[in-house]
Amino acid sequence: MLAEAWSALVANRLRSILTMLGMIIGVAAVILMLAIGSGVQVYIEKQISSLGSNLLIISSGAARTGGGFAQGIGTAPTLTLDDAEAIARLPTVVAAAPQSGFGAQVTAGPTNWLTQVSTSTPSWFQVQDWYPDEGRAFTEMEDRQAARVAVIGRTVADELFGANDPLGQQIRVRGVTFTVIGILPKRGQGIGGSNRDDTIVLPLNSAQRLVQGGGAFRRSVRTISVSVATPEAMAPTEEAISQLLRRRHQLAPAAPDDFSITNITAVGETFAETTGAISLLLGAIGGISLVVGGIGIMNIMLVSVTERTREIGIRMAIGASRGAIRLQFLLEALMLSLAGCLIGVMLGTGLAVIAGKFLPFVTVITPASVIISFAISAGIGIFFGWWPANRAAKLSPIEALRS
Repeated sequence: MLAEAWSALVANRLRSILTMLGMIIGVAAVILMLAIGSGVQVYIEKQISSLGSNLLIISSGAARTGGGFAQGIGTAPTLTLDDAEAIARLPTVVAAAPQSGFGAQVTAGPTNWLTQVSTSTPSWFQVQDWYPDEGRAFTEMEDRQAARVAVIGRTVADELFGANDPLGQQIRVRGVTFTVIGILPKRGQGIGGSNRDDTIVLPLNSAQRLVQGGGAFRRSVRTISVSVATPEAMAPTEEAISQLLRRRHQLAPAAPDDFSITNITAVGETFAETTGAISLLLGAIGGISLVVGGIGIMNIMLVSVTERTREIGIRMAIGASRGAIRLQFLLEALMLSLAGCLIGVMLGTGLAVIAGKFLPFVTVITPASVIISFAISAGIGIFFGWWPANRAAKLSPIEALRS
């Protein structure tokens, strides 16, 4: 029966190929869409994990102008170094890194580069899980003594020093000289598309005393990054930090928080769920082509039954059962469907690989998407081939021979 089904399809090559086009396009679209969706999920998970494990970001409050207009989160000096030290003492907190930052034109000899300067304590490297791969990080002693040392990102190292070794070299930040003691390993783009390697990390006390100036806000910071011990402790720790800061800031029960807490892990999970839903939606849209392809298979099989009515009559006259006739046409429909699926998988895989060359992330082709495509194609072949096959099986041998 397989040989007979194959012979019938080969006898009408062009018609068979055109019939398979719907399946080919549908499967290729499903494979491509699911590969892109899975790639986006992996990309977002990698970006979130690169920020640090089990991370909470506490931002200072929003300053208001004389007209009562809020200037945005982080504009009011409501967080301090003392807040960070108190948070670090919570039992479920691994480390807390107070942080501020500013943009600056940095020079090294005749070369200059506009970059983002982050100022923090040595805990920053632990919270970010981002230690120098060349040189070293600055120490607590260097931070307390306002030492003129700096750790730079890979982009800053390339732009300021080129092929030369930056370690031990001097850079100037707003006129203040710092010695490069470490280079951070490459991390690439952040979630917003920013270059994470385009950064300089200075000791917080050094920056506040030497670069930014002391003043009334010397102890204030813009954000505090908190690394929590376990994922299960994220929610309780967030609540404990909120209560701690409200007590420290002496806020009335009815007063709103003068800070905000962002759960990076929760944000990542939300992104992953959203992209997962979008990829399924795109896969479902691609699946419409599979249904269209199935309808095409049914139409061609109906035409084939009509054209081969006399052949069906002869087979029945010499002893073929109705089940055998039905199975023969079902096999033809199944072959069309699975052959189209196989070509569609190869086409979709190729398109996914090509798309990965131009997208900012690598497309991911999962075995599940291929298995699902084959299962759906087989189901469509059987479903849409059943009616023509059953119609062929119900033909009267005498009427079939007479036609």
